[in-house]
Amino acid sequence: MKQKIYILISLFGIFTFPQTTYAQIDYNKINQDDLGDVEDLQQEYFFEALKQKGIENYDRAAKALLKCLELDDSKSVYYYELGKNYNKLKNFGAAEDALKDAVKMEPDNEWYLDELYEVYAQQDDYDKAIKVVKQLVKYHPDYKEDLATLYVKTKNYNDALDVLDEMDAELGISMTRDVIRNQIYEITGKKKEQIENLEDRVEDHPDEETNYLALIYRYSENNEKDKAFETAKKLLEAKPNSQLAHLALYKFYIEDNHPEEAIASMKIVIQSPQIKPEAKMMVLSDFVNFVSENPEYEADLIEATALVTEDNKGTSSLEVAQYYLKKGEKDKALSYYEKALEKDADNFGITRNILLLHIDLKNYKKAQTMSASALDKYPSQPIFYLVNGVALNELKKPKEAIETLEMGLDYIIEDTKMQADFYKQLSVAYTQLNNTNKAKTFIEKAQQLESSN
Repeated sequence: MKQKIYILISLFGIFTFPQTTYAQIDYNKINQDDLGDVEDLQQEYFFEALKQKGIENYDRAAKALLKCLELDDSKSVYYYELGKNYNKLKNFGAAEDALKDAVKMEPDNEWYLDELYEVYAQQDDYDKAIKVVKQLVKYHPDYKEDLATLYVKTKNYNDALDVLDEMDAELGISMTRDVIRNQIYEITGKKKEQIENLEDRVEDHPDEETNYLALIYRYSENNEKDKAFETAKKLLEAKPNSQLAHLALYKFYIEDNHPEEAIASMKIVIQSPQIKPEAKMMVLSDFVNFVSENPEYEADLIEATALVTEDNKGTSSLEVAQYYLKKGEKDKALSYYEKALEKDADNFGITRNILLLHIDLKNYKKAQTMSASALDKYPSQPIFYLVNGVALNELKKPKEAIETLEMGLDYIIEDTKMQADFYKQLSVAYTQLNNTNKAKTFIEKAQQLESSN
């Protein structure tokens, strides 16, 4: 809804009071016994109404305006201000009546109509709102967008599309109108009409890249892959330097088993200043999956990771770390996880993965030191107590291991597998201390938990 701008001076101009009269009135010296001048009294009530409205005493403002109307019911502004105050009080019936009276007296007053529209909009009375907006459209084209939205709410989808088409023809394409348009197509299932609209846009505006991309997306969504691919190539023909075209092309090249072309497009995308980081990360993620099945292109993946500008979460390093972890190359995975952690020091998941890799790689000293630091940051996470306990056992520090493992047990909630792991490590620690009874007790507890699962 259009934001309303009210200028106090413009309201004063609605009155027919002579300026000399304003200049002669001293409102601080008004005497109740000297109120013979009706116009002076009207002004007093009116200014009182404005003052009360300004401090959000809408009820008092409305009472002052009713006094104005008792003295003179021929001024539309009294009804208008009264309607506004009733609107604030959520007294919509009275607000509608007052504003309709104002509109009846000045049918072409945009502010009166807009406030009446506000009344209907707050009540979700879309049919009445449409009637008012149709009148407002002639003052501001922006109201047409409101009209299209109202048509959607009343399920008059064809009328809504007609309004949107009219606005696009007059004002050009708009993202906000496209949201409304796509909502209609989604509701009605008119995918064919949606695609036809985008095809027309590409034809009418061949230099506008976003039209091609929207059409590519809709073709892909509609399982028309060949048309989507052709549209991407058409975009590249129309704009040979387009970087956005490669955002679509790399995927098609991968699917059509053209790895060299896919890699070339992918490198353009990840270095493009036009393309958002989120989109680049999606491309890199796709390429990681591709390299997982085609390891001969691993060098290209590493090069791409070096080329991409990482976000502040170290996303590209994280992608490559997960790739190497999936391959079982734990040393390389650890290296990239550590790079990711440099960018996102508070990431619990990355910290956990690094610690588990240190244990797997028998880096027990690093695991012990890092898990102790992790416990300062995450004192209620049992996994870090377990890693710390494992590392201490491997470093032949069973008493310290017992201490940290017993503390960690208190934080385990409904995770019998982890609880069993704690008992096993406690058994290891007590074995090192030659306390065979306790060692046996804990290993039996672990076995009981494992057998119950």
